[in-house]
Amino acid sequence: MVSVLQTSLGLLKSRLSRKIVASIFVSFAAIELVVFIPSYFNRREDKLEELETISQEVLFAIKMNVMADMMPSLVLEEAQVTLRPDSIILGAALYSDRGQLLESFGDTPSLPVPSTGLATIEKQLVDAGTRYDVAWPSYQFQDRYILVIRHDATSVKRYMMQYRIGILGLVILISAFVTFVTVLMLERMLINPLLLLQDDLCQAANVVHQPHLAKFKSLKQSRQDELGEVIRAFVSMFGQISQEVQERKAAEIALRGEQEKTEALLRNVLPVAIANKLKNDLSNRTAIASRFENVTILFADIVGFTQLAANTAPTDLVRQLNDIFSIFDTLAERHGLEKIKTIGDAYMVVGGVPAPMANHAEAVMAMAIDMQTAVKQHPFKLRIGINTGPVVAGVIGKKKFSYDLWGDAVNIASRMESHGVVDRIQVSADTHKLLKEKYQFEDRGCITIKGRGEVHTYLWLPSALDLSPSVELASDSYGYAHSGKLSDVLWGSSE
Repeated sequence: MVSVLQTSLGLLKSRLSRKIVASIFVSFAAIELVVFIPSYFNRREDKLEELETISQEVLFAIKMNVMADMMPSLVLEEAQVTLRPDSIILGAALYSDRGQLLESFGDTPSLPVPSTGLATIEKQLVDAGTRYDVAWPSYQFQDRYILVIRHDATSVKRYMMQYRIGILGLVILISAFVTFVTVLMLERMLINPLLLLQDDLCQAANVVHQPHLAKFKSLKQSRQDELGEVIRAFVSMFGQISQEVQERKAAEIALRGEQEKTEALLRNVLPVAIANKLKNDLSNRTAIASRFENVTILFADIVGFTQLAANTAPTDLVRQLNDIFSIFDTLAERHGLEKIKTIGDAYMVVGGVPAPMANHAEAVMAMAIDMQTAVKQHPFKLRIGINTGPVVAGVIGKKKFSYDLWGDAVNIASRMESHGVVDRIQVSADTHKLLKEKYQFEDRGCITIKGRGEVHTYLWLPSALDLSPSVELASDSYGYAHSGKLSDVLWGSSE
């Protein structure tokens, strides 16, 4: 019994349980009050009628005196003599049949008597229910008098107060009992399953991405009613949502992986800063371009590559070119330079773009020396040309983006390579000014180049301190220079 009470009281922690209990209790209390209120008034009428019965002793004495033609003043005196000391009759008043007061004694009744007389017995509770006046009509006294008697109704008031308390207690007791029994029934049929379903719903939110951890307590109850259908619908919905979450999670992981691949590919095609700027500005597609006042450009070309391509198998040719360009990519990364592109068997790199670089000329010269050293391990020879000056750099294209340089400094660097000497590094006068304190050069004098006329150039003179070990890098089987940014290459006559 104690456990049942504890369980029932525990159910009141639920808002739904409290609403159900309150609704049932109020409903039964209202019904019982509707039933008991009429009985209350009927009971009061019965108690007041008991008072009227007691007053019969006075009524009988007065009737006898009236029949004996006794004077009105003596009628009440004789009636008063018959009263016991503990009588509940506190007073009386005698009226004529026309409502005129003739005589009274004790506590005079306050019930009014009309001048037209009374046809029926009149009753009235006064003084907060402690006094009860009863008027007897004249036909009771040979149509000569009207008698009004005042009774002490204190005992009736006290009894009715106790009766009200009893009724109220009975209403509360019955309502509480019915509510308790109803809650015990609802506990098993509705409330407990709903509380379990609530716990399962809270658990579902935490394990929807890990359905194997779900242990729904509501499923332990086999129900064939509407609530059972709700529970089964919830489990079915959880399974669908969990599956969608798993599929979406897998899709997000796959999408994230593809996004990382795409971003890595974009960073491999373009400088990192330019790739990030292009990615953030891809929807607007505003022009990405900047002017750099002082950069150093290097062009390198493989001498005799056309004849080599004609006499070498395509796979071997691609492998050899990929090997050497991959080494060049590694050198560019090591010296902090930016590879711009490959054009056939030509290689272009720049220092000071897209991020400004204080020693761009020195870094480019160091890479050129490393390139000459590295190419000696292959059946290739290089012509390298270097120039320093202002350029404009930016991204062009709609489908295949390309980061390129424009300006006269680029054209001069290209001419430094094409008019250079095999196995030598030729630099312009602008580059020579920046490097003459660190490197030794041979003054080649002026050469004629297309579009510029006479241009003063210099050839680098190697020394033991300038030579650096070559760089080895494994190549793969794809036809791309893969150590730095990827680029397509086509081969043919470029000389």
